[in-house]
Amino acid sequence: MATSATPLADSQLANSIAQGNRTAEGALYEKYSNRILYLALSERCSRDEAEDVRAETFLRVIQSLRDGKLQKPDSLASFIVGIALNVLREHRRQRSGTDALTERQNEIDGGQSPEETIVDKEEARLIIACAAQLKSRDRDFLRMYFYEELPKAEIARALGIKEERLRLIKSRALKRFQQIYARLRNG
Repeated sequence: MATSATPLADSQLANSIAQGNRTAEGALYEKYSNRILYLALSERCSRDEAEDVRAETFLRVIQSLRDGKLQKPDSLASFIVGIALNVLREHRRQRSGTDALTERQNEIDGGQSPEETIVDKEEARLIIACAAQLKSRDRDFLRMYFYEELPKAEIARALGIKEERLRLIKSRALKRFQQIYARLRNG
């Protein structure tokens, strides 16, 4: 097991937890607990509520990892955020007393007009189509950098490149994305 000076990669953490390693569970909590707390606080939770969301999130994450529910160990950060968002939604529903359908409808349209909602859905479909046409390395980089917000060193390690090359890879990936986006939007 690595020490705190040499943290384990996400895939190693996920695999270790799946094998029942309690030290890896602590390392996972140490690595991601502040991110989840911040996420809960950014969703207008009180400090106590945010602590509850964080605790529930990690209970579910660890149980899911033990049960082998994570199919891609390298996407551990996304997996954790997904569970945290589900916990936040449930917490919000319990707190407000609204029924699930009303909550879901508000999440879907966000108070927008039907026209704005359709445009947003079309935009989302266009972005998904663009991502599907990217090379896998570009898609992986953009996901890790913008969605998972991983540290540059971790991204470089996951891609098997030197950290100094990330700026060039980012520039090229964004340029390719923009070209595909423009072609799909105008074509």
